[in-house]
Amino acid sequence: MGKGNRAAVEGRVDWRRSALVALPAAALVGVLGVVTAQGALAASFAVSGTSFQVSSSKLSSKGLASYVHTDRSVDGKGHPVALLGIGDATLTDICQSAEVDTPLGKVVFKLTAGGPAGNVTASNLVIDGEDLDGDATFGTAQIGRDASTLDQVDGVRGEPGKFGLQAGDIEVVGVKSHAWSATGGNFRLKGMKLDVSMDGGKCF
Repeated sequence: MGKGNRAAVEGRVDWRRSALVALPAAALVGVLGVVTAQGALAASFAVSGTSFQVSSSKLSSKGLASYVHTDRSVDGKGHPVALLGIGDATLTDICQSAEVDTPLGKVVFKLTAGGPAGNVTASNLVIDGEDLDGDATFGTAQIGRDASTLDQVDGVRGEPGKFGLQAGDIEVVGVKSHAWSATGGNFRLKGMKLDVSMDGGKCF
């Protein structure tokens, strides 16, 4: 299917260790102040070994590409993920949370933004995640394309022979996901709030 086709595909998304994943995890990167380079780049660091939750009421994006990948923590343990690149994203709201072990016990790190303060925007994101739950509508879908030939999002290509997918415009409603890492992006987090507490709730 070419980029000029706009026939939309609608359906319930509930894919674990599959291809569309973790779209709004970019909030964590926004906190760290990461600025994107030219094009999207895959993560080049060892992951912490702690996945985090991300959620949003609605996410819209122009351009999406994904393929199966493996993240590794410092101890060498592998985490199978779907590496997801998205071009320009707009989220009505965003929540990111992680449960972290400390000498005082388990602490919840939670970040929220958007909502009444205005939309959250980001560009050129690379998200490594393991699942996504939401209602998706997308156009110009190409599922099963060789990962080395993906061209919907600049810089997001896998190795020859790997399973890949890509699509044009996409909208996901009721996003809930778990991710291992996120890199890149130019973020605008309106109404950002950060909370670290022992009794705080997670995103879902």
